[in-house]
Amino acid sequence: MFILYAVLTGLLIGVVSSGSLDRLGRLRLRWAPAIAIGMLVQLALFSTPAGDALGPLAPWAYLASNALVLGAVARNILVPGLPLVFLGGSSNVVAIVANGGYMPVSPEALAAMGRGAQTGYSNSRLVADVQLWPLTDLFAMPTWIPTANVFSIGDVMIGIGVAIAIVATMHGRSVMTGWPRLSGAPEH
Repeated sequence: MFILYAVLTGLLIGVVSSGSLDRLGRLRLRWAPAIAIGMLVQLALFSTPAGDALGPLAPWAYLASNALVLGAVARNILVPGLPLVFLGGSSNVVAIVANGGYMPVSPEALAAMGRGAQTGYSNSRLVADVQLWPLTDLFAMPTWIPTANVFSIGDVMIGIGVAIAIVATMHGRSVMTGWPRLSGAPEH
């Protein structure tokens, strides 16, 4: 749900700075269904019994859904903000892979949320020997925020990148200019 607040922030900044919602509605992302499918898989894994039902396959489904979303983000890398989304998502995936398919969460972040160790499948898990701890879920949203959760520096990068993409698109800058074109990349 962290991304929901990034979307709302981007929309608010875009509207306050005289951006156009119509422009945002005209943004066409390549492989948009892949992003939607990846996000729906994650929602199912963490909000329904699907993650528990998959058992030891759940981390693999989580990694596959992340790969699907990252592939689609990479396909749209010239959209302002999406390089930061890609970097944040990659940071999260590296931490998840290094920790056996789970994103480690700090005990302090869980305590700040008023939670203990979670039962059942979750993308965040208390891990004894955390690898790449700076990339893991070290932070907690204030508990008064609806759907508050723990988050990582990668999540922060994703959120900022999403907000930038929304604001830039609302102001008519949906593709970065001045970047070298990749061979075979269509002109925008």
